[in-house]
Amino acid sequence: MHGSSGVRHLVDRHPDVTPQRLIAQLVPPPTFADVSFDTYLPDPAEPSQAAAVQSCLRFCAQATQRRAGKKKLFGRREVLPGVGLYLDGGFGVGKTHLLASSYYRVPGPKAFATFGELTQLAGVFGFVECIELLAEYVVVCIDEFELDDPGNTTLISRLLSALVERGVSVAATSNTLPEQLGEGRFAAQDFLREIHTLAAIFDTVRIDGPDYRHRGLPPAPEPLSDDEVTRRAAQVPGATLDDFDALCVHLATMHPSRYLTLIEDVAAVFLTGVHRIDDQNVALRLVSLTDRLYDAGIPVIASGAKLDTVFSEEMLAGGFRKKYLRATSRLLALSRAL
Repeated sequence: MHGSSGVRHLVDRHPDVTPQRLIAQLVPPPTFADVSFDTYLPDPAEPSQAAAVQSCLRFCAQATQRRAGKKKLFGRREVLPGVGLYLDGGFGVGKTHLLASSYYRVPGPKAFATFGELTQLAGVFGFVECIELLAEYVVVCIDEFELDDPGNTTLISRLLSALVERGVSVAATSNTLPEQLGEGRFAAQDFLREIHTLAAIFDTVRIDGPDYRHRGLPPAPEPLSDDEVTRRAAQVPGATLDDFDALCVHLATMHPSRYLTLIEDVAAVFLTGVHRIDDQNVALRLVSLTDRLYDAGIPVIASGAKLDTVFSEEMLAGGFRKKYLRATSRLLALSRAL
């Protein structure tokens, strides 16, 4: 694998992430760096999309107003609790586009993070410090809101409740309605109290429509041969070339918060020997890497199995079904990007 072609390998990279870096990363991903409400094109056949834009605009105005507080005597201001907006819908209906547009629309200090990045932030800084860090923000935007384990449920529920009390508004996207968060993932009834606390914060807006990534697009491309992948990797400056199994093993050696740094300055990711994954932990790490690659718009070229067969049928029938479907959708989009 490690030939003299001069092609780099992800498995040779051992990124380190400082707390300062984590805070600096709290912005929309490169794919959504230039979006706005003006560049969101609602599907005329799906009225919920245009309605969602209006809901976001209202949220932005309220969030700004809430942060300013209420004037009291002697020029002091009373803190008003923040508001919540929850964009629910399937894949590729533009939820992240609208969330990023909301982020850019609101003035002042603000944060944009995936759900995983937010739990990571709380883990690195500590719960109380994380509240202090975000307490003066106008808005915190959370993409792909998920409750994958009881610990994260409780943590994020408490964190957001505390921030809302301090005047921070919260916007989130998900594929699951707030009352159904955690369904099929763990004993949801044990955490209903937490989940309902969160659900009460959010004004839920449903966005319908087909996945734009598959509108008129062909199915998964036929995989290339190992030799073809190796040859093409050598022709792309800044590309990396890795054996699929070796990469999966390497991903297990670091926290997913480092995956963004792992793929820094990478032009394209070439993989040989892709095959179906049956281990849930391996699969979830691949989902995290796929999300980072998609956010950065880095093409993926592979040999072995087709990219839409990577996650086993058993996995697609389980509690993380939506995660795996999203990752498959994104891998297919990336496989056509070069």
